[in-house]
Amino acid sequence: MIDAIALFAFEIFTFLTKVGMVFLALSLLIKMVIGGVKSGEEEGALKVSHLNEKYKHQGNELKRMLMTPEARLIAQKVEAKQEKGEAKKKKREAKRELKKSKRAAKQLKLNSDSKESAVPKEVESAVPQEGKSAVPQEGKSAVSKEVESAVSKEDESVSHSHKPRLFVIDFKGDIQASAVESLREEVTAVIQVCRGGDEVLLKLNNSGGYVHTHGLAASQLKRLSLAGVRLTIAIDQIAASGGYMMACVGDRIIAAPFAIIGSIGVVAQVPNINRLLKRYDVDIELHTAGEFKRTLTVLGENTDEGRAKFKEDLHKTHELFQDFVKSQREELNVEEVSTGETWYGAKALEAGLIDEIKTSDEVLLESLPNFDIYSVEYQRKRKMSERAFSVAHSLLSGRLPESY
Repeated sequence: MIDAIALFAFEIFTFLTKVGMVFLALSLLIKMVIGGVKSGEEEGALKVSHLNEKYKHQGNELKRMLMTPEARLIAQKVEAKQEKGEAKKKKREAKRELKKSKRAAKQLKLNSDSKESAVPKEVESAVPQEGKSAVPQEGKSAVSKEVESAVSKEDESVSHSHKPRLFVIDFKGDIQASAVESLREEVTAVIQVCRGGDEVLLKLNNSGGYVHTHGLAASQLKRLSLAGVRLTIAIDQIAASGGYMMACVGDRIIAAPFAIIGSIGVVAQVPNINRLLKRYDVDIELHTAGEFKRTLTVLGENTDEGRAKFKEDLHKTHELFQDFVKSQREELNVEEVSTGETWYGAKALEAGLIDEIKTSDEVLLESLPNFDIYSVEYQRKRKMSERAFSVAHSLLSGRLPESY
């Protein structure tokens, strides 16, 4: 009876191995086909939305729905009139600013030309005069274009206030932290346009995963701090393990009352079927150069030395994790919270893992009067191989594939 069960288990294992090999072959084939696409092709685009206008529109819609039909009609007429007046005002302001900028650019060009004519060209080429730019002639056209570009950008922003801006970024994590590819583009874009007083709100939902990918995600967020941009982390659902590694980088961490926080620990598990293979006289040969090139294996026979080294590596990784958290939140008693446990928001506040109990929606509504709020999202085009893997993973998980 036992032999029959073992034989059945081995046949199942063999079948699953064949299915895996077929799937791997198909994935490689798809990747080869996609590899034929030009490398210079654009991979994605940045999408920016002005959230102040969105919330204002939602509020106005609700107010309108609560009105009587007569009052609603009057309100629509008043709003139409106001919008028309605002559009005219914006147009006048834009024209005024454009004229002012053109005059400034023209004066700048005249001053530059007068300085050029005041010095002989052979002397000018040899010794730059005091107060005169040493930019080559072709460089001046580039500077002029840059001025015109800045002017046009200023014209486009006339309709907006000069309040500081709050840039909102979403990060939905998975075990691979695959959203880091979009995060790096979003952070780069924000850093380039940030000015004094601007801030970033990261809406984080991440239960952790691979150490190296979540470490990279945390490093991307650290770039904001290095650039002098204040970063608030909002956790509505979960920031555990690698998710908390990202969260601790923030200048302020807020969380919903029942958000799951913490899990400052490291875990790894490796199945081993060596005894099953031996039962059927299947030999596994594993050759390495270096004593600990391979510590634990799935197919081979594991040793006590390999297990000890594997555990040692886990503890070293845990120490790195603890040191990183401590460097970001110096007031936190890291040793006390580095047990791998998780806490709900209210308890996490008591433990010092977060700074305030609040949802991301509350932060956004509170920021409306004082900030121009923009959501920033880099929409990366998914490769065909990624789409195929996503569909296969969804089917194997027993659910319908998500749209892609």
